[in-house]
Amino acid sequence: MKRKIKCIICKEPGKLEIKEIQRPEITQERVIIKIRRIGICGTDLHAYKGIQPFFSYPRILGHELAGEIVELEEDLPGFKIGDRVTFIPYYPCGKCIACRKGKPNCCVHIKGAGVHIDGGMIEYMSVPRDSLIQGRNLSFEELALVEPLAIGAHAVRLAAVESGEFVLVTGAGPIGIGIMEILKIAGAKVIAMDISKERLDFCSKITDIDNIINASEPPDEQIKEITRGDWPTKVFDATGNADAIMGGFEYLAHGGKYVLVGIQKGDICFNHPSFHKRETTLMSSRNATREDFEHVINSMKGGLIKAQSYITHRIPFDDAVNAFDTLTKPGSGVFKAILEL
Repeated sequence: MKRKIKCIICKEPGKLEIKEIQRPEITQERVIIKIRRIGICGTDLHAYKGIQPFFSYPRILGHELAGEIVELEEDLPGFKIGDRVTFIPYYPCGKCIACRKGKPNCCVHIKGAGVHIDGGMIEYMSVPRDSLIQGRNLSFEELALVEPLAIGAHAVRLAAVESGEFVLVTGAGPIGIGIMEILKIAGAKVIAMDISKERLDFCSKITDIDNIINASEPPDEQIKEITRGDWPTKVFDATGNADAIMGGFEYLAHGGKYVLVGIQKGDICFNHPSFHKRETTLMSSRNATREDFEHVINSMKGGLIKAQSYITHRIPFDDAVNAFDTLTKPGSGVFKAILEL
């Protein structure tokens, strides 16, 4: 008789339920992971609120995942049953123009767990063998935070950030702070900006960033003073807010790069002469690659990132349905919530 397992399904905006489904079976190209920790991401919350692009319902949420290998059909170099692992939760086709150019993170036919296909808010999950990332004795909590930090690592690498340059990050949520952490490792002079004093205080506490700007007050003069009139040579948006994204064009130095990490559902617009005179480079950064995951794990192992300090809420798996309403409310005090199995 096939065993049943529990999963959390977002049936439609605002409606989650715990459901029993068939446990996945082992196949030659996949492994079975016992999920131990699940990071609740902005993507999950946006899907719950009905504002997530590239999303369809019903869907099992979850892509910030850590677990242990419980079934492995044949030998896989570097892995064995019982190993703690995370994995790359977006699966490329391997054949399209992006994949052939070494950019599987933006594959034309990409299937993102918890977005395009069912994700990891589930007791046991079948994942492709080639997506596994060795946990190297990190804790399950640390491993569940590798993926969001890898998003930041990818954006920083894409922008070719250099030591000593001023870099502005708008949005001091988990992705924004992850970008800041990777920027610090790269030697950048980081400026953090948000409209939330609570988030900025949290950012200052866990990252030791000196340059903090509350965007509730006009930020122009503050940015100008910090950079001694040069303005930041790189700006990263991690807000996913249309107004913030469009405002960010005006904070960039001449010859600089603007990197959009956050995403929203509508169009953006900007003043062309202002954009043109700066010879601005506008970039988007999507997902991450194995190189980025490994950079994050090495940084954690070296003590450069203390990811567990991000966690403000630990929630038992069975309580997740009731918890989501609280997590989406302003003033909840949530920075990063983790589901525990």
